[in-house]
Amino acid sequence: MPPVAVRILHAEPGPQAGPLERALIQARAELAERHRIGFLAAGATDVRVVAGPPDGLSFGERLRGLAAEALGTGAGGLVVLGSGSLPLATAGDRRAFVAAAGGLVPAALANNVYSADIVALSGATLLRELGDLPDLPADNALPRWLAEVAGVPVSGLQRWRLGIDLDSPLDLLLAGRTIDATRRRMAGLDIDAVVVRLGRVRAILADRRAELVLAGRTSAGTLRALERGAACRVRALVEERGLRAASSLAFGAANIGPDGGAADPGSVAARNRGAVAARRPPRSTLGLLVDRDGPGALGGLLAELGDGAVVDTRVLLAHRFGADEAGWPPAEDRFAADMLLPDRIAEPWLRALITGLRDAPIPILAGGHTLVGPGIRLLAGRRA
Repeated sequence: MPPVAVRILHAEPGPQAGPLERALIQARAELAERHRIGFLAAGATDVRVVAGPPDGLSFGERLRGLAAEALGTGAGGLVVLGSGSLPLATAGDRRAFVAAAGGLVPAALANNVYSADIVALSGATLLRELGDLPDLPADNALPRWLAEVAGVPVSGLQRWRLGIDLDSPLDLLLAGRTIDATRRRMAGLDIDAVVVRLGRVRAILADRRAELVLAGRTSAGTLRALERGAACRVRALVEERGLRAASSLAFGAANIGPDGGAADPGSVAARNRGAVAARRPPRSTLGLLVDRDGPGALGGLLAELGDGAVVDTRVLLAHRFGADEAGWPPAEDRFAADMLLPDRIAEPWLRALITGLRDAPIPILAGGHTLVGPGIRLLAGRRA
């Protein structure tokens, strides 16, 4: 097998990072070191944690540099992941990615072909082709570019627990960190509100007479798992899947016809190109209700629909502030929202939203993709 390099990308805290963001970054650093040791044991030749403060580089630009560096060291394959990725990965999972990167022909393996957190790339030819990779804003869209532009076969390792990502302090609790350890990590911040609601949502999932509202970027696989593992009824509102992965830069193949020239104006490729160019901004059904009634009203509205709710607030943020996260409230505000700490949120709209969710007559959890995806599966499986 050709030598395989593994690069674990870790963003260190910037000067404005607050206690919640620093707690999350420290947890990611610990996970990165665990991955470093684990990938060496899985057979990778060169494993490094690439750490540094925020520098403004896009993921695409960073990956181009990593691929060139790996080629320079003689690697024939490359595995790239973020430091918060795959906290529940096993030794077998790591071996699968290393084996995929050690293949002799250009190919890719991701944890999720629609929104990747880890990608294994095989073949020196493919690593050289990454020199043409555009400035993708994040890793999520990489499989799409590989498949649609580079023409590389992309497959997914269909293990749902690999979709867990430490994107928020809430994810530490969902991934199994103890309450006491999480409390210590967060410098004594009061996390009782979210801990209590985690317990109440678990109880709803185990109650045949109850109904849970699930809203956001959840999947058909998650809903099937809840049909098997949850006793309660589930009212699901699925929207804005692919929010982070749908970068127009990943659709470059839509500009090219079969002969390598410009696509015929009437072709599928040209129509795809027009669809990308005219892609609508993110919109949320719950966001429209918030627009109508105000952010503080959402908790009461959800109480009319179920006995508890789990809400993907990133969809609401995209609806309110646009798809570009640079225009969202800062990370510390978003993390405080996930921990139901409105008094720590500076942005008025988000503070009002979370105050209403915290004070609602039903238990409501607010978070990101992990919460409404693999996180809710974990909650359904922990009924004790």
